[in-house]
Amino acid sequence: MSDRSVRAPSFWLEDLGETLEPRPSLERDETLDVAIVGAGYTGLWTAWYLAAGDPDLRIAIVESQVAGFGASGRNGGWCSAHHVGNDSWLVGPQRERAIAMQHAMFDTVDEVGRVARAEGIDCDYAKSGYLNVATNEAECRRGQAAVAALHRQGFSEADYRWLGARECDERVRIDGARGGLFSPHCAAVQPAKLARGLARAVERRGVAIYERTPALSLAPGVVVTEAGRLRARVVLCCTEGYTGGLPGLARNLLPLHTMMIATAPLSPARWDAIGAADRILFGDARRLLTYAQRTADGRIAIGAGGRYFWDSEVHDYLPPDGPWFQAAEQALWRFFPALRDVEITHRWGGAFGVPRDWKPFVRFDPRSGAGSAGGYVGSGVGASNLAGRTLADLVCGRDTERTGHPWVQHRSPRWEPEPLRWLGVNAMLKIAAAADRGERSGRPTRLRSALFDAVVGH
Repeated sequence: MSDRSVRAPSFWLEDLGETLEPRPSLERDETLDVAIVGAGYTGLWTAWYLAAGDPDLRIAIVESQVAGFGASGRNGGWCSAHHVGNDSWLVGPQRERAIAMQHAMFDTVDEVGRVARAEGIDCDYAKSGYLNVATNEAECRRGQAAVAALHRQGFSEADYRWLGARECDERVRIDGARGGLFSPHCAAVQPAKLARGLARAVERRGVAIYERTPALSLAPGVVVTEAGRLRARVVLCCTEGYTGGLPGLARNLLPLHTMMIATAPLSPARWDAIGAADRILFGDARRLLTYAQRTADGRIAIGAGGRYFWDSEVHDYLPPDGPWFQAAEQALWRFFPALRDVEITHRWGGAFGVPRDWKPFVRFDPRSGAGSAGGYVGSGVGASNLAGRTLADLVCGRDTERTGHPWVQHRSPRWEPEPLRWLGVNAMLKIAAAADRGERSGRPTRLRSALFDAVVGH
């Protein structure tokens, strides 16, 4: 690693087999058509669709570290059609628009694979769906009720269905599974390969990426950095969990950290016992979700838990021997008790953006040229693609079905100031954990469950 290289903060980025040598930084003022802050999925997808639609556009991205350094290179690799915000929109006055958006999300899973193939991005894409397994009666009831509600909204068995214990075991054998919610609308990816490959793809289309160039401030028509300014008629903020580092935006998105671990590659015999031969994504039905995948090289990558740090601090690196990873380790052993002796080779964490009402957004003001997108609450691998296409439509003044989706121009309330923010978020995490423990013990705590579900829009 050279002196300039960035240390890989996750297994996915380490797995690339390349040094994270930063691209050149911005060194002077530039005048553009579109300036984008953030070279994660949202910024990269937006740039790709803008450049694909109009090759003459002058587009540049500034990134504080390197492309894919944030959540785009640290997540669970679930390119899923689900996102939390649509749960509440589906039962509200925007129901028809929310249904259209959900179908657009179904198509988005395929769109990500299509662009990856067209651009030669080898991101280990495998569309086999996801399975959220229930291991107690309360989780079964909630999962079955969720499937029934989705069917009442007009979705079919081809979109969501409840599987019995035997059908679950045929896909992946999780200890104690009683049933599970299955959807085919999900693909496994190696997330860092997707992000880094997408960065190269936008460069081939003429987009400039300036790395190690943190934005100091944003205003209509200008992005200020230490060494220069980007002046553009359109300025897009695509910083997700890192948004709080920009002046005046500290309370817009809350950075919630989730923790992941990866095992050493498992033997063929162990995989024969576990299943997941088609690389189905799998997790459980708890409120504090666990999510896992079988990687292309035969590991289990699994994440669990959530943590909020005081004053929205974002931790790029966490000590691998710290207590933060216990939830992921315990989830691995809970799913597969026979793997207690397996070596855990990697531990890492990352922050994703959470709006106050848990609803994502795509916003653009044609008068000022200011736009933004994010707040995916952990579902950004898929949602960022649809957000990028939608933001490109808005910037170019196109009236499409996408620009009518309920997240367009949505504004969430701001988060409370500290210490209320820290107290409230950590209290809700404890309530969720207590509700999950109550269900496992056979003594569900209805008040806690109802309070958490009301807050997150379930």
